[in-house]
Amino acid sequence: MDSPATPALVRRIAAGVAAGFTSAAVTHFICLFVFFLASAANPEAFRQLNDYFLPSSLLLFVLLSLIAVFDGLRRWYIAIPAALVAAVLAAFAGTTIALGATGVVLDAVALEFVARSLAGPNLAFIIFATLVTATLGRRVWSLIAGGKLDSPRIRDRRVALVRLPAGNLADGIVTHQARVGIDTDLADRQWDEYVSALDENGWDTVEVPVAPDAADSVFIEDTVVMFGDLAVVTSPGAESRRGETAAVEETVRELGLRVERIELPGTLEGGDVLKVGKTVYVGRSGRTNAEGIRQLRALVSRLGYTVVAVPVSKVLHLKTAVTALPDGTVIGYAPNVDDPNAFGRFLAVPEETGSAVIVLNESTVLMAASAPHSAALIRDLGYNVVAVDISEFEKLEGCVTCLSVRVR
Repeated sequence: MDSPATPALVRRIAAGVAAGFTSAAVTHFICLFVFFLASAANPEAFRQLNDYFLPSSLLLFVLLSLIAVFDGLRRWYIAIPAALVAAVLAAFAGTTIALGATGVVLDAVALEFVARSLAGPNLAFIIFATLVTATLGRRVWSLIAGGKLDSPRIRDRRVALVRLPAGNLADGIVTHQARVGIDTDLADRQWDEYVSALDENGWDTVEVPVAPDAADSVFIEDTVVMFGDLAVVTSPGAESRRGETAAVEETVRELGLRVERIELPGTLEGGDVLKVGKTVYVGRSGRTNAEGIRQLRALVSRLGYTVVAVPVSKVLHLKTAVTALPDGTVIGYAPNVDDPNAFGRFLAVPEETGSAVIVLNESTVLMAASAPHSAALIRDLGYNVVAVDISEFEKLEGCVTCLSVRVR
């Protein structure tokens, strides 16, 4: 994974380059057209104008591409000032280059002339670049990257947080099964297909910045639990994972969510939290302790939730053993469930990896492709099943729920 770029990263880079090129090219030709008309359509003036603006336009392309690659075009209130700064820098540096190409000595007088040009002919370049980037450039970025531009309020959206696999994914923690080799290139492709499945089923995926050295960070579910507009940032039981929460907290704050935290000595990981209506089942596992459960109960009971603690000893997390269908039926692989009677309605599935589902909507669930018989059982209950291959993540005790956090 540290050699070839992931498909999602390739897409992001392609979107950034395309947005930067489009914005710079359109700005360049608008400037040529406007000043060409202002010069009474003099053909010689067109050539001179092209020589004058070309260095600035090329620099603008580079700067805007970098801004777009790092998500700077997603929100208009970031894109406008970023494009403005890029345009000013490109105009100043580009005009300096163009002036030097004519043989002019770049002394203080020449640089003063360049600075004054920012309020002269380059002012049009700066204005056009800012407007084109904030409109057309952002649209190009959105179409290729699959990002949403200035989406409505968070409660009006179906948002799922995801996080790119780290470069050292193969070093992820394994506790309840034997360690086997990870094909990181395949893991990259599987992650991209997983995110695409969410996108295609109406979820607005938001990427938390990648944590290059945090092997387990792709399992973002463990770092935050959502209760409507409240995001409870967890306190991972694995000490090596505690650094994963900072970027997740920053992202949910940017989304406008309220934030509470589980504090040490309490530990709680999101994989141990299963919401079924207003009942919150919390696994008392090797990663979630009694103090973490107590803190969560105190935070969410005032929102009308009832926290029910259940034992988890046979698998890593509660949601490794059980999840729930849209109608509230809890499903699980019986040999991995400590106490099936702890749940109101329990349905056993025939495969271990069939115990995990993500509710995409009231009639559709997402499941692992490794559980075809469980998928058939759930289809027979009247649900649509979207199957994704996550074999490389299953080798690290991951399941479909681990790879995203839905804001709901």
